Amino acid sequence: MDFEKRKAATLASIRSSVTDKSPKGFLDEPIIPLLETINHHPSYFTTSSCSGRISILSQPKPKSNDSTKKKARGGSWLYITHDPADSYLVISLLFPSKSNQIDPIDQPSELVFRFEPLIIAVECKDLGSAQFLVALAISAGFRESGITSCGDGKRVIIAIRCSIRMEVPLGDTEKLMVSPEYVKFLVDIGNEKMDANRKRTDGFSVALTSNGFKNPDANDVDEGDNYENLAEEHDSSINNGDLHYGLQQELIPLEKLSIVGEPVEKLHLWGHSACTIDESDRKEVIVFGGFGGFGRHARRNESLLLDPSCGTLKLIAVNESPSARLGHTASMVGDIIFVIGGRADPLNILNDVWRLDMSKGEWSSQRCVGSEFPPRHRHAAASVGTKVYIFGGLYNDKIVSSMHILDTKDLQWKEVEQQGQWPCARHSHAMVAYGSHLFMFGGYNGENVLNDLYSFDVQSCSWKLEVISGKWPHARFSHSMFVYKHTIGIIGGCPVSQNCQELTLLDLKHRLWRSVRLEFMNKELFVRSTASVLGDDLIIIGGGAACYAFGTKFSEPVKINLVQSVTLSENHVPPQPEDVSLESNKNNADLKTETSLSQPWVIQLERKYAKFGKDLLKSFGWLDLEKKVYSNEKGLCICFPVTEKFSELFHEKQLLGKNLEGSENNQLKDISSSAALNLLKEHGAKKIINVAFEAKKVAKSPLQRMREDITSILKQKGLSEELLDELPQKWERLGDIVVLPATSFKDPTWSSISDEVWCAVSQSLSANRLARQGRVEPNGTRDSTLEILVGDNGWVDHRENGILYSFDATKCMFSWGNLSEKLRMGNMACENEVVVDLFAGIGYFVLPFLVRAKARLVYACEWNPHAIEALRRNVEANSVSDRCIILEGDNRITAPNGVADRVNLGLIPSSEGSWVTAIQALRPEGGILHVHGNVKDSDESSWAEHVTKTLSDIARAEGRSWEVTVEHIKKVKWYAPRIRHLVADVRCR
Repeated sequence: MDFEKRKAATLASIRSSVTDKSPKGFLDEPIIPLLETINHHPSYFTTSSCSGRISILSQPKPKSNDSTKKKARGGSWLYITHDPADSYLVISLLFPSKSNQIDPIDQPSELVFRFEPLIIAVECKDLGSAQFLVALAISAGFRESGITSCGDGKRVIIAIRCSIRMEVPLGDTEKLMVSPEYVKFLVDIGNEKMDANRKRTDGFSVALTSNGFKNPDANDVDEGDNYENLAEEHDSSINNGDLHYGLQQELIPLEKLSIVGEPVEKLHLWGHSACTIDESDRKEVIVFGGFGGFGRHARRNESLLLDPSCGTLKLIAVNESPSARLGHTASMVGDIIFVIGGRADPLNILNDVWRLDMSKGEWSSQRCVGSEFPPRHRHAAASVGTKVYIFGGLYNDKIVSSMHILDTKDLQWKEVEQQGQWPCARHSHAMVAYGSHLFMFGGYNGENVLNDLYSFDVQSCSWKLEVISGKWPHARFSHSMFVYKHTIGIIGGCPVSQNCQELTLLDLKHRLWRSVRLEFMNKELFVRSTASVLGDDLIIIGGGAACYAFGTKFSEPVKINLVQSVTLSENHVPPQPEDVSLESNKNNADLKTETSLSQPWVIQLERKYAKFGKDLLKSFGWLDLEKKVYSNEKGLCICFPVTEKFSELFHEKQLLGKNLEGSENNQLKDISSSAALNLLKEHGAKKIINVAFEAKKVAKSPLQRMREDITSILKQKGLSEELLDELPQKWERLGDIVVLPATSFKDPTWSSISDEVWCAVSQSLSANRLARQGRVEPNGTRDSTLEILVGDNGWVDHRENGILYSFDATKCMFSWGNLSEKLRMGNMACENEVVVDLFAGIGYFVLPFLVRAKARLVYACEWNPHAIEALRRNVEANSVSDRCIILEGDNRITAPNGVADRVNLGLIPSSEGSWVTAIQALRPEGGILHVHGNVKDSDESSWAEHVTKTLSDIARAEGRSWEVTVEHIKKVKWYAPRIRHLVADVRCR
């Protein structure tokens, strides 16, 4: 396996939800950004790491005449932390009270207090890269760094490390040789070394970024408002878009909006607001306020009007405006926009209400009555009918959990009385309205980034904590939410690394989370951006970050097609891991919750108190042994399932002062059950819903089932398990056919056991029919060479974007990568147009032109008889045969002349052989050509010039005095490394 493959495999395992081989099973939180910086470089990847730790190791005493090295004797950690140690906790652990005595151990063990500094093992691409990184590490203070492995045929491995370690024996489990005062002294020294270790680690990180390494993350910071940075320190988990193995999922493209009128820099904002006008004759976005803008970045109070269809940006002329602000909300009620609250400067948090009458273009300040509405920013708002609902927010250092309603008819505020499953205080969350319900997701509570989902019934005025099937979204804040038909979408937010490349969709009909991945152009940062739905498009404006190392970055305005996104999310179901553990952050369901006791509950404790909590729960018979213990908060907390009896006791606070009856098996004789409950609370115990119990558990992923079944077959046949390297990691579905990649099962040995293998694979993938992809024949008809492995024939029915494609997959090729381009063609305004498709195939673009774009007539040219058979079926099946003329044969002979408003040339790697035919097919007054081609990424501009010049020359030779210009170049997909599939929209007039 070469370096790139090893790196890809290692990073995939790091970013998966499966625990690694370390004792705790996951990366150390403090150095995740550093590891990401190293792994982001093409010449390196980390293979193991420790951020530095303080521990007490319990290891067996050496036996007489035993020459085993001390570190090879095994043992276990009595105490371990990757942060500064708590001396009180360490002392209470070593010198417990009678009520917390440690269970006796059969064999006495040595106890050793240790501090170990940072160590990282890095595989390097070559010796020169290794020497460079070692030199950087040594310069940052890691003077024991060096190359540990190199030479002919060997992997080049380096170790980054230093010598500020300590190891002090304390005695053994039978007798300690030190006093509590001496232990405190050791802890203080260990903490000093930990601090020195952190400083060296930070210095190493700076040295990397100063020498060409790039940190893939960015933080959202505005002046005096840096909660995104603070939260990144608490929650630095790196996921980088969740690499899913199994079904291959196409990336959803982002289309950059070309802005005319006002400078596009006026949309370089964050913390602004946006509302939409979504009418049949007017589809616009109204943007107000925010931080950034044209010129010197500052808080703004401009009112902007954007027409995404043409990119026109206008400044709304108003008589007066609210003061400059960010972190406010804007809600549309009829034709009126209500702007509420925000932050004018670090000392001026607002609670004012402003009204913008769009019909008159007038702002006016509103004087409201009713309940007091305290100042706040970073709150969330949504409107239902004439009422605007406000939840949460931030006022100076106070995070609030109040719910206020503004009735816009009489401008009266009302505070909602807390009832139901009330959410915890939070800010930087998001909320939308769907029917008579509000849905709120995420936020930041000052300590934790949240990923809970609540609904609010506006009729009963009560909150409900939602439990939804599917892959739960990452915790986040400063994100955006939107509603599209029966779907709620979530995009962006902090931590950037987890949320930058995913669009999460909640299907409200089926109560199911889905997600699609986004193909980013320049690593847009959708942090404190706005997401507005206009028709079938999601318009995203602003967002960004102020990074102290790399300066301020703002995202460009873009749009995402929601039809394509929803279709892909419904078609793609990523395999679930064997042990589904939803990392839902339910910290808001604390001891005050009034939820029904019939819910399955767990007690959540920090990992360092886990053993104490488990022993206490077990002693009183409160631990539910029939349910599974699981980790939460990215492994920092442990959740113990508890009995219904415990739920009643822990729920009823008034009983805590009484001596409650515990279990008959109570082994802690010196402690009452009420004292035990108080101890749990003192150690930060929280009662939350058992999300792991409620989640549907999938026994094994399809890939796991396939691997196990094939392994069993190989063992039975006495064949080498090295053949498992040829198992596919991803596959596609065409109708009910699962299509394996061409690289899978290629060894000739597979043919001797093919019947058993194909049966096992089809069963593990739940496939009615199974096939293996082949290369498209390099002939004029581009025939498919797909091989049917299980099933009678290759005819499939495949539905995409509401269009039915029927074809014989063994005879006709089908490309998933063209989905975005087919959708784009379907969105063209072709109602009165005649279209000529010179390479029609089975109707890849013919059908979008007819079904979705409503073209008046399409001439479909094709010479592959198998494709023509499918094309005839498809125009009939989609009820558009009356508007399609199929021309069989070479398009250079059969294509019509002088009739087309639009010509599609959908052939790759090049359609240049039919460019003359395309010019001839256009009407005398000209039209549009969609020219496909495969182009090196470095040659895109020269290819566009070649297209323009060549087509101009052809037009002149045909007697057409047209001006030929390339209006737009669409990047469809990567065809091969550094080779893009492009489409040039060429205007001839």
